[in-house]
Amino acid sequence: MTNYDSLDFSELVALATDEVITHSYVRDVTLPSGKVLALITLDNGKDHTRPSTLGPNGLLELDNVLVAQKERAARGEIQAVGITGTHYYLAAGADLSLISSIPSKDLSRQFGQLGHRALGRQSQLGVPSFVFINGLALGGGLEVALNADYRTVDANVSAIALPEVFLGLIPGWGGAYLLPNLIGIENALKVIIENPLKNNRMLNASAAFDLGIADAMFGPARFLEESLRWADSVLDGHKPDRPHQPGKIEKLAKWQMAVKIARKMVEDKLGEVPASPFAALDLLDAARKNDREAAFAREDDAIAELTAGDQFHASMYAFDLVQRRAKKPAGAPDKSLARPVGKVGVIGAGLMARQFALLFVRKLRVPVILTDIDQERLDEALAYIHSEIQATADKGRISPDENSRLQALVSGTTDPAAFSDADWVIEAVFEELSVKQDVFANIEKFISPEAVLATNTSSLSVEAIGAKLAHPERLVGFHFFNPVAVMPLIEVVNAPQTNDVALATAMETAKKLGKTAVITTDSPGFVVNRVLARMLGESMHAVDTGTPWADVEEAVSTFGMPMTPFELLDLVGLKVGAHVLDTHHAAFPDRFFRSDNLHKIAEHGRLVVRGRTGKITGFDQTATAIVKAGGGTAMPIAELRQRFEDGLSDEIHRMLIEKVVAAPEDVDLCMIMGAGWPFQMGGITPFLDRVGASTRVNDITFHVPPIRGAV
Repeated sequence: MTNYDSLDFSELVALATDEVITHSYVRDVTLPSGKVLALITLDNGKDHTRPSTLGPNGLLELDNVLVAQKERAARGEIQAVGITGTHYYLAAGADLSLISSIPSKDLSRQFGQLGHRALGRQSQLGVPSFVFINGLALGGGLEVALNADYRTVDANVSAIALPEVFLGLIPGWGGAYLLPNLIGIENALKVIIENPLKNNRMLNASAAFDLGIADAMFGPARFLEESLRWADSVLDGHKPDRPHQPGKIEKLAKWQMAVKIARKMVEDKLGEVPASPFAALDLLDAARKNDREAAFAREDDAIAELTAGDQFHASMYAFDLVQRRAKKPAGAPDKSLARPVGKVGVIGAGLMARQFALLFVRKLRVPVILTDIDQERLDEALAYIHSEIQATADKGRISPDENSRLQALVSGTTDPAAFSDADWVIEAVFEELSVKQDVFANIEKFISPEAVLATNTSSLSVEAIGAKLAHPERLVGFHFFNPVAVMPLIEVVNAPQTNDVALATAMETAKKLGKTAVITTDSPGFVVNRVLARMLGESMHAVDTGTPWADVEEAVSTFGMPMTPFELLDLVGLKVGAHVLDTHHAAFPDRFFRSDNLHKIAEHGRLVVRGRTGKITGFDQTATAIVKAGGGTAMPIAELRQRFEDGLSDEIHRMLIEKVVAAPEDVDLCMIMGAGWPFQMGGITPFLDRVGASTRVNDITFHVPPIRGAV
């Protein structure tokens, strides 16, 4: 058992020279019964644009304030203690910038211990403790509430979460023990594991109340007054209903099985490389034992290991890319140059065209018109789009009026003259250069001189696509990733002829669509497909020359990718994958392999075998026979792994020399947002630095110094 009161945190405090301190201001509130509640308000002195965070100085201040309230309670001066926030925030959690700068494992452990000491005081006051969740409560902010005896929540709060696993951490100030013992193991697994791994999904107030995180919920108009009145009722003997709080049967029969199932889910989804979800699962498993002190000590140890490790620092780098660099894209022209988009034209009526139209109408709320030479296909596309909008209305996500409005905004025609007043025209036709050239040359006859043209090509030259245009300067690449509504990245391709007006319009349009836009030059595969093509080419070359499928998968298992190369091929489509490899081989024949076997497998139509749940269980016998027919010798896994690492280091280095993007950060942003490269790897370039590949191949790391932990 850790004696937190005996610990000296002065060295940790000395690191926090730039801490924006969240102060703990106390005032006494006389409740309707006449009892007195000491109300602590967490306030960093900033406005609503800067949420309160908890660093060493702020935690020590809260600790001292709570100690003082314990002494007052012993003297009978107060009968309860409450904590709330200000400016729509309870607290946004621990100060992550400080955590990422901690130089040693011992000091990392101290940060966990200080949080446990300060927040844990709420259970040692000698009087009931309350937290009134008035706004955003994330990570350590939510743990402030969990350490209290009782909680209320403002009905308007929209961000309640323990996102630590998403960031390469664990809930380290009591959350991994307190939450499952408050709301049950299955609900806790949802909050601590499932939601963070679903792109950091948050709970709103209603969901938090339903789960039992909050004991009561009140409207915003009189939230604090109602919370204080409710606290008074608790002091008078009212016991809140906690239907999800686990009993002995759950802990004996259900708990371990739930954790086991969750562990298998994480393994299937992420593999075994990420450390934080498994560390969290270990803590949740142990939390069934009624030993608070031991649980907090385990959290301290886990925090020390994770915050000092590579994965957390890589996660912080990735998080910074997504939160900051993505909002200020490198090379973007002044947004004032962008043309307003009041009507959108979509050329084509296939799957991608339908997705484009649906996204544009939902996000831009402007007329969207599709055109196709096939009326039947056009009708099918419109029916699909209208049904999707209706489905959104049926789920209550939009009002009946909004449903009618969106339905009316989408139309189709076989007459391209209807595009005459479109401001933005994007093609979604077959990935064939001549087809795209002819489509644009034809549509240019009907559109206004100010209209911007966009191509969704994934690998063709944007300059070549615009070769038949009278005004190629208005053409810009606008490469979505599939599925369009889900994948957050758009590669905006700045071709040699593209002018700043078209580029600015593309960037602003991407922003209004809620996407992350990265500007690339007009080169084969741009960023994501070029990196993936190098990997897929190496993968197929390995099996073509005698290496078993499973050995290839084992070779890349350390990369932490969301799926294996062959699973990716199956997802994008075998013919599409073969076409991508052919395209890159044609451009860079010395580095990119094409695969005749992949073409044969594509004609066969099946590469992997899936079970009843959709999980890949093996490889198709015919596909295996096709690659074995070529013979060859299997490459050792370690040698193949290094070949992958070195090949990717080489390709990315070349891309930077060619100025495909401005910096390694942009490569990582593309791979994270467009290919699902995991946060805990930091994207791809920090990983290649850590394994030594960038130095082996290029004699220099992509990042100086490399992004790695303290241990």
